[in-house]
Amino acid sequence: MKHGALKIGDLARNTGTKVVTIRYYEQIGLLPPPERGAGNYRSYDAAALQRLQFIRRCRDLGFGLKQIRELLELSTDIERPCDDVNEIAAAHLAEVERKIADLHALEQELRLIAATCDGGGTISNCRILEAISPD
Repeated sequence: MKHGALKIGDLARNTGTKVVTIRYYEQIGLLPPPERGAGNYRSYDAAALQRLQFIRRCRDLGFGLKQIRELLELSTDIERPCDDVNEIAAAHLAEVERKIADLHALEQELRLIAATCDGGGTISNCRILEAISPD
């Protein structure tokens, strides 16, 4: 194995990524196939580490695999205007805002349901269960 090269376990520890996830990213083409060292062990270089860190950050921000693939492809063309990147980010932001709105609506509904409960009684007359029952 080359000096500075990482085995898959080292790459996993350095990025907080499970080994199975690293293999999956290789399988779907987000990570290029690594070189193989002695004993056919995977050997990752600094570029693979940086790429996986980029992927992890994108996942932490909630980007989907398709969006990450597009961002990775765009990141290799450094002379390209960033309009396409902005478009991907804007679409993702719109989705995040929609999810937040849905969560706020859910919060309000749950507060209303919970407010109907006086905390006494039995399950047979539970207002919360009544409110969420399909009947």
